[in-house]
Parts: sequence; structure tokens; C-alpha cells
Amino acid sequence: MNSSIVSSRAASLTPYVAGEQPQNRKYIKLNTNESPYPPPPSVSAQLRDYDAEGLRLYPDPQFTAPRRILAERYSLDPEEVFFGNGSDEILSFAFFAFFDPDNGPVLFPEHTYSFYPVYCTFYGLSSRRLPLCKDFSIDLNDYINEKEHAGVVIANPNAPTGISIERRTIESFLRSYRSDRICIIDEAYVDFGAESCASLIRDFPNLLVVHTFSKSRCLAGLRVGFALGDRKLIKTLFAVKDSFNSYPLNRMTQDITCTVLQEEDYFLDIRGRIIETRENVTWRLRKSGWEVLPSKANFIFARFPGVEGAEIYRRLKEEGILVRHFSHRGIEDFIRITIGTDADMETFFTTLQSLGFIRR
Repeated sequence: MNSSIVSSRAASLTPYVAGEQPQNRKYIKLNTNESPYPPPPSVSAQLRDYDAEGLRLYPDPQFTAPRRILAERYSLDPEEVFFGNGSDEILSFAFFAFFDPDNGPVLFPEHTYSFYPVYCTFYGLSSRRLPLCKDFSIDLNDYINEKEHAGVVIANPNAPTGISIERRTIESFLRSYRSDRICIIDEAYVDFGAESCASLIRDFPNLLVVHTFSKSRCLAGLRVGFALGDRKLIKTLFAVKDSFNSYPLNRMTQDITCTVLQEEDYFLDIRGRIIETRENVTWRLRKSGWEVLPSKANFIFARFPGVEGAEIYRRLKEEGILVRHFSHRGIEDFIRITIGTDADMETFFTTLQSLGFIRR
């Protein structure tokens, strides 16, 4: 293609690299933090009996029904709730809406969700990555001490480490943080044992809390995310959305979202199972000579001393098990392991033993 056709902005992009979704063979997928369990049975029944007649009509651009249900769940008003095509879309809208390039760089941790720097490049924003502590935790005091910047985005629990920050620590940070800058808390993994900051949004109008249905709600294939925040923030997100695509959530997706939100017992059961499996896997790995960071997510971040993370990733893939490896300096010896079913994790341990990645 003639290089003059491609804009300089597009040519400068370094896209986000998603976890592998190979089609050449069947793998045990422990690499993309999807739920190992299906959505509630009511979703299958809903799909089986779905009235396709309504698909000739555009979906509700205001997400009225799911916003009402979710607002009630969080004791909020619908005007404090926003939905999007996955939390990635919402984060993209938020980076455009709330980070002004004239105010300085966007701040986020050195090791965190790797889409954040991609959004910065996409929207012409500069960024500054602040180092993690020696134990891979985040010290929010580092962000208070930064002078000129456009705002802060923190994943809690953080990815890929899985380490969480207590709500009271975030609340203390927000009380000291400047009120004219946005603080985005990305809670993609919060349901697996961490504390949500949703209850803080009325105390801090500069706080935006972002969630996804891809993890604890078992809907990664449907692409649903939501944000909670001050009415002015939500109104701005709608303005950005409607300047890009008025209908990011189709009718079927909105209907299924409402169904899933009413299946609280199923949600709690699945979440509990994943947490229990995570704790068991963590204990077994540590007993087997692995270093495992303390996780409050549906994955763990671990390394086997003396063996490169890339080598473990490669050997496991050869045996039909996918995990995630990041080559970034400082975490290159770690692998990120999504928590699967108990059967998945038993196969994982059997494979580790056969490969010699177990110490007694």
C-alpha cells in the first residue's frame, strides 16, 4: 500500500496484542482470563427461545433496562451507570473523554494492563509508567507526588500481578488527590476477592469505576462492560459514544445482560468456585517450589526459580496448555495462569511434573 495513504497516526500505532486464540488444535486455555464455566442455564434457554423479530430494529442506545437493574444493584441512579462493548471500549472512551494532552502524561503502573499505553498512542496522549514496589504492589503515594499530569488509571486488582489495593487505601488516596484530574479504577477482576470502589463515586466526582462481564459473569464472548461514576462523567461518556457509534450493544446482548444480572446465586457460586480453586493452586505451586504473588483475581502470576518464563510457556504449549508470558523487563520470568476448572488445573499440575517444573 502506498505509504501516503496511511495517516501518520495510524502508522505510529503499536496495537495491543491479545492472548492467543489458536484454531489449529484443542488447548486447555489458561491464557486469557476467561471464565472456565458457562453462563447460567437461563441464558441457553433465552437463546433457544429468542424472538428474532426484534432484530430488525435498532437496539436501545441508552441501555435503559440493564442500566436500571445495575443501578439498583449498586444503590445508584441509572444516570450514574454507563454500558459499553466490553470494558475495553469504555476505557477507550474514557481516555478520550477525560485525559487532556495539554495537561501532561497519563499515569499508570510500569507493569499493568498493556492496553493503557495503546490508548495513549491512539489518542495522542503522553504517558508515564511509575515503578511497582519490590513486592510488585502499587504505592498510590507515588501518584500523589506527581506534579503535572492528565490523570491516573489503576487496575485493581492489577494485571498481570493479581495484587489488589484495599478500598480504604484508595479512598485515602482520593482524599489527597487533586479534584480536577480523573482517577479511573479498572475493576475487571474485582469480583474474585478484592474490594470495589463503587461505593465511593458519590464522594469523589472525579472517580470512574470500570467493570466487565467477561470474567466473573462468564460473558467474554458477548462483550459487555459498564462504568459507574458521577452523572457529569457518565453524560460525557454518552457524548463520546454517540459521536462514535450510537449502538454499541445489540438488542440480544442487552437482553442477555439483564438475564445474567438477575442470576445472583449462580454468579456467587461460580465466583466462589474460582476463588477456591485459585487458593488451592497457589498452595500447591508454592509447595512445589514456585513463587506465586498474592492474587485477588481469576489468575495467578508465578515463576519457577531457575527457569525462564518463556521456556515454561513454550513447553506447556507443546503439551497443549496455554498460559500467558510477558517479555517485559522485570516480569519476564513470570507466567500468568488463568484459573480453570479443577480438572484443568489437575492436568496443568500433571504436565508441570512431567516437564520437571515441580520441586519436592
